[in-house]
Amino acid sequence: MADDEIDYNIVFPDAVTSERHWKGTREPVVLLLGWAGCRDKHLSKYSAIYNQQGCVTIRYTAPLKTVFISESFGYKELSGTAHKLLDILYDYEVENSPIFFHIFSNGGFMLYRYVVELLQREKQFSSLRVIGAVVDSAPGSGNVRGALRALAATLGPRINAVLRCVLLSLFAVTVFLLRIVLYPVTKYIHRNHYDALRERPPAWPQLYLYSRADMVIRHTDVELMVEALGRKGVPVDSFDFGSTAHVSHFRDFPAQYAQKCRDFLISCMKDSDGPEKSKSGC
Repeated sequence: MADDEIDYNIVFPDAVTSERHWKGTREPVVLLLGWAGCRDKHLSKYSAIYNQQGCVTIRYTAPLKTVFISESFGYKELSGTAHKLLDILYDYEVENSPIFFHIFSNGGFMLYRYVVELLQREKQFSSLRVIGAVVDSAPGSGNVRGALRALAATLGPRINAVLRCVLLSLFAVTVFLLRIVLYPVTKYIHRNHYDALRERPPAWPQLYLYSRADMVIRHTDVELMVEALGRKGVPVDSFDFGSTAHVSHFRDFPAQYAQKCRDFLISCMKDSDGPEKSKSGC
């Protein structure tokens, strides 16, 4: 694959399914942004929720090195990736369709942040009509322990124990220095993803799915984000699954999770009555 390409998967619904659900209107295009270390076979289980609803789906997960190294050091590599993702909409000529996001964990949320910023400032994307977003197990803010747990889970048990300890130690020191000790200074150079979207959120409706039992993303971080968006007038809702682990809500409650996603998508489609209402501005 060429250096300027990204590894994504796109699925188009059959015409019969699309017509049955959307009755002649343009079917939504759902962009699913996976968690760090997410395999496409896992992400495809989520995209099936929307494929069965007659939607076009685009699946993408950012590389581990980008999430845990580039972004930790303040290098905005994901900004370029965000641009390429939006270009895909034009490549497949679906830029006039309603756009919907489904984001997972901080890995997906980091990329989502850059997508939002592009939609807010770049004229070339001003015609895109975003109708809503589901955020699963995110966002987290300044949580070194949670970040370490996420990296440890991503590395898995097969990696050499010594190398595992070295990587986790280096990552912990880096995150602690850049995101906590030096943050009063570095925030003016590279604002973290949590603060960036809390201070200048997109205007489209958002649904946050989380759990108090999540050991990676603190439930209070999610709840504070929801409160902040509500104060800014953003249509926002949330649901606490209570007992589920990080990005495990669908695994433990598949029917309930899928229904919430479908209901929210349909609600966003009904509330979107033309390109001016849900355009990409904030």
